[in-house]
Amino acid sequence: MDTENLLKQVAFIKEIDKLKYIQRKTKLFNSDRHENDAEHSWHLAMMTLVLAEHSNKPIDVLKVLKMVLIHDVVEIDAGDTFIYDSTKSHTNTEEELIAAKRIFGLLPIEQAEEFITIWKEFEDGTTDEAKFAKSMDRLEPLLQNASNHGGTWAEFNVSYETVYDKKKIIKNGSTSIWNYAENLLNQSVDQGILKKKID
Repeated sequence: MDTENLLKQVAFIKEIDKLKYIQRKTKLFNSDRHENDAEHSWHLAMMTLVLAEHSNKPIDVLKVLKMVLIHDVVEIDAGDTFIYDSTKSHTNTEEELIAAKRIFGLLPIEQAEEFITIWKEFEDGTTDEAKFAKSMDRLEPLLQNASNHGGTWAEFNVSYETVYDKKKIIKNGSTSIWNYAENLLNQSVDQGILKKKID
């Protein structure tokens, strides 16, 4: 047994427990309780297992699982940036890279390098796996908001056009899931829980 590796891995496991304290703006389905990053990551992992057949291209499901489980670990240091926040930059990749190197750096070198590489691949969003992972990441809060009478859309007065623009990336990973999501957005407008801009 490699005791040094084990000690590093346990240190990492203890560190990522902090993800449970990072609160997201979105709330659990049909609930007033905010979701935390660990719950979000778990849900994306389950969604990946269940929905993988809908990917536009054949994907390495294990790699997608790794992406969705580690993509928000950097928020332990960098914090969660609300997707509809117009006052804060969403391209804080440098800050997040510093966080990735510190947190994944707790692991043995080979694992650390693998996790950083996978995290970067997700952020770049160009591979089939990253596209599908991002589809899951954008779908989950859409489903939550639809279940919560508009959720953060209503709370922060986010327009249909803004939501549509942020969510259309779903189609890069799955056209069929995007068709479902687009229909749900239109239903949300019909139900009055998502407002279009007034011309």
